[in-house]
Amino acid sequence: MPAMPEQPEGMPCWADVTVPDLAAGKRFYGELFGWTFDEGSAEYGYYTQAFSDGKKVAALAPPMPGGEEWPTAWTVYFASPDVDATAAKVREHGGQILLEPMTVGDFGRMLIAQDPGGVVFGVWQAGTHRGFEKKGEPGSFCWTEIATRDPDAADAFFPAVFPFGVKRMEDPAMDYKAWGIAGETVAGRFKMTPDMPAEMPPYTEVYFAVDNCDEAVATVTGLGGHVSFEPMDTPFGRISGVADQQGAKFALIDPKTTKGDMPTFT
Repeated sequence: MPAMPEQPEGMPCWADVTVPDLAAGKRFYGELFGWTFDEGSAEYGYYTQAFSDGKKVAALAPPMPGGEEWPTAWTVYFASPDVDATAAKVREHGGQILLEPMTVGDFGRMLIAQDPGGVVFGVWQAGTHRGFEKKGEPGSFCWTEIATRDPDAADAFFPAVFPFGVKRMEDPAMDYKAWGIAGETVAGRFKMTPDMPAEMPPYTEVYFAVDNCDEAVATVTGLGGHVSFEPMDTPFGRISGVADQQGAKFALIDPKTTKGDMPTFT
C-alpha cells in the first residue's frame, strides 16, 4: 500500500474509543460497521485497529494500566507536525495536558489535552501511522464537532492552537461555527443547548457515515446500544446520536441525503 500523504496541521486525522470490554466493543462495531480488526499487542496496551475494506478507519482500546477511571468515550485526534510545540500552545492558551506527549514506537507521537471549557481531544504527530485511510464513506469517519457550554473559550482556544479558519453558520436556532483548513471544512463547534442535561459534560462528537441512518440505528439498539436522539433530517444529511452498549457516544450520518453546503474556506 502506498504511503499516506501528510495531514495538514489541525486536520482530524484519527479517532479511537476506550472501552472496558475490548471483545464486546469489537463485536458491536464489527456488526454495526462491518469492521475487521487486527490483534493488539501487550506492548501497546492491546490497542486494536479497525479496518473497513482493508483500510484503517479507527481503533479500540481498553483503559491503560492505572487509567481505569478513563471515560468510556471516543477521542478525535488533530494532526500536528510537532506534538511538543502543540502542547506548549495548549498550555499557553489555557488548556490542560491530560496525557503528556509520548512516543508510540515508530507509529508517531501523541498527547491528550483538554480545552478551557473541558472538551477532551487528542493530537497526533505521524510517524509510520498517517491516520485515516478512508473517510466520508460508509463505515468510516465523516465529521467531528466540539460540543461545549463555553463557546467563547473554545472560539479563543482552538484557532489559537491550530490554524483554523472560522465561519459562523447562519442558523438563528443554534450557535455553531465551522472550522476550515487549506480550503476544506474539517470540523465544527456547537454550543450545548439549555435542554441538555446539566450533568452532561462537554464532549467531542464523532460522526460515522452509514448507508441508511434509520437501519443503522436499529442495528445499534439490536446490539444493546442506546439512542441519544432519533434520526432526523438536517441540511447536511440524516443523522442520529447513539451510544454503544458500553456507553461510548457517537453519531451516525447518511451523507447521501445532504441538501446543503458547508462554508467554503480559501
